[in-house]
Amino acid sequence: MRGTALRIGREAALPSFLCPRPGAMNGTLIAGTPIAVDFWSVRRAGGARLFFLSHMHSDHTVGLSSTWSRPLYCSPLTARLLHHRLKVPTCWIRPLEVGQSHAVGEEVTVTLLDANHCPGSVMFLFEGTFGTILYTGDFRYSRSMRLEPALSGRRIDRLYLDNTNCRLRCSLPSRSHAAHQAAQLIRQHPQHRVVIGVYSLGKEELLVELALEFGTWVVVSPSRLEQMKLLELPEVFTAEEGAGRIRAVDVSEIRWDTLKSWNVLHPTIAILPTGRPVKVTHPQIHLIPYSDHSSFSELCEFVKWLKPCSVIPIVKDGTCYASFQKYLSPDHQALPGLGIPKPLQVPAQQQSKTKKQKPVCLVKRAAQHSVPKGVVYESLEECAEQCEGLRGVAAPQQDSHESAFCSHEDGICFYDYEEEEPSGEQPGGATAAGTAGQSLVSDEDFESELPKQYLLTPLNALKQSSFYEAVEDLFSRWEAS
Repeated sequence: MRGTALRIGREAALPSFLCPRPGAMNGTLIAGTPIAVDFWSVRRAGGARLFFLSHMHSDHTVGLSSTWSRPLYCSPLTARLLHHRLKVPTCWIRPLEVGQSHAVGEEVTVTLLDANHCPGSVMFLFEGTFGTILYTGDFRYSRSMRLEPALSGRRIDRLYLDNTNCRLRCSLPSRSHAAHQAAQLIRQHPQHRVVIGVYSLGKEELLVELALEFGTWVVVSPSRLEQMKLLELPEVFTAEEGAGRIRAVDVSEIRWDTLKSWNVLHPTIAILPTGRPVKVTHPQIHLIPYSDHSSFSELCEFVKWLKPCSVIPIVKDGTCYASFQKYLSPDHQALPGLGIPKPLQVPAQQQSKTKKQKPVCLVKRAAQHSVPKGVVYESLEECAEQCEGLRGVAAPQQDSHESAFCSHEDGICFYDYEEEEPSGEQPGGATAAGTAGQSLVSDEDFESELPKQYLLTPLNALKQSSFYEAVEDLFSRWEAS
C-alpha cells in the first residue's frame, strides 16, 4: 500500500495501518545521559532522572497526567498549557526561558531554542561530560536559525533530528507562502464562508494572519477560545456563532456530511492546511501545503549547515540513515560511552552539603560556549511535601478528537506516509503505524536499539572509542536475535 492512494468511503472505517498501537508515543531516552525527552514512563526510564517536554502535542504527552511527581522542564508557554490541559501540578513544572542556558542539577546544561513548530515548542541543546547534543523535537527549519548564537560555530556530537518528512521527498513551500495561497483561495470565493480544519494546538499563526488580512473574526469553540487567551494571541478570536466569516474547527469535522450541512445554510468552503499527502474527492475541501515539519530539502540544508558528528533520526525509519551521511563533520572524535548511568542515591544527610558544592565541570568546549544563566533546581525530596496534597487530582480526559483514532471519514484519500502530526492529531483522528512507535525505547529492547543509533557514525570514529568492543558485541547479539 505504500505510496498508493487509499480511498475512504462514506461508511468505511480507517484500516488498521492508519490506527495507532496502544501506548504509542514519541519519546526518547538519550543514551549515555540522565536525560529523557517526551518520555513519561518512569518505570521504563532506567537511569533517566531529568525529564523534558518539547511541546504540548498529544503524541508527546502520552503517560503524562495530574499524577506526575517529578521535576519536568519545558518552555514557559508549554508550562501554562501543561497545567491548563493536563492539570500537572505546578510544583513539578520547571519553566526555562528560551534562549538562555540553564544548569539543571549538577551535571547538565540545557539551552532551549525556538523549534518553529507550534506555540511553546522548543529544541534542546544539552551539554555535559557526554558532549554536546541537539534534540530538535518536532521542528520546522528556517534560515533564521543560523542567527542563533547558541548554535553558531558549535560542535554537535549528536543531532537527534525530526525526520518526519524524510521519506516524503517533495518540496514544501514556506508557511508564509502557504498562507498566501490560502488567502488567494478565499479571495476566489468572495461569497463563501470559510471553515479551516486545525488540530488542538498549531496553525494559530495562520488563523491570525487570515483574520487580519480579511478584517474578520475567527469563530472558535469556547474551550479553544480559552486556550487562545492563554497563548496571548492577538484578539481576533470569538466564540460567538456567525460573528466572523472564518471559522476554525477540529480536522475531524472536515467531512462530506458536515460540508453538505454547512452549504445548506450558507455557501461554504473548507481548508485543510497540511503537508501530508492527501487526495481530496469532495469539491469543497481544499488542501493548502502548510506544514509545521521541515521538508526533506530543509532537513538537508539544516544538517549541512550544522555539520554534526552523528545524526540520530527521531522517527524510526531505516531509509533516513544514509540521507545525511555526506553532511557529517569530518572532525570525528571518539564518542562518549553508550550506557545509561544508574540513578544516583544521595543520602538525606548529605543533600544540604551537595547544594553548597559547585557543579561539576563540563567538557571545555561546552563551558566556552554556554554560561548558565538560569537556576539549579531543588531535588525531588524538597518538592514531595509540596505536592503531596495534589496527587489526588484526577487526570482530565483527552479531547474526543484525539482519542477517536479510527473514526469514519468521508471524501478524503490518505497516503501511507508519515503523518504531519503523528499518533494523536491527524485529520479524522487517523495515524500511521510507522509513526506511532517513534523512538519509544523500553527497558527490554533498549540495549538492542543502541547500535542503530550510531549507524551514521563513521567506523573509524567508533574504533577510537573505548566502547568499540561493546558496540561490536551488541551488533553480534542484535543480528543473532
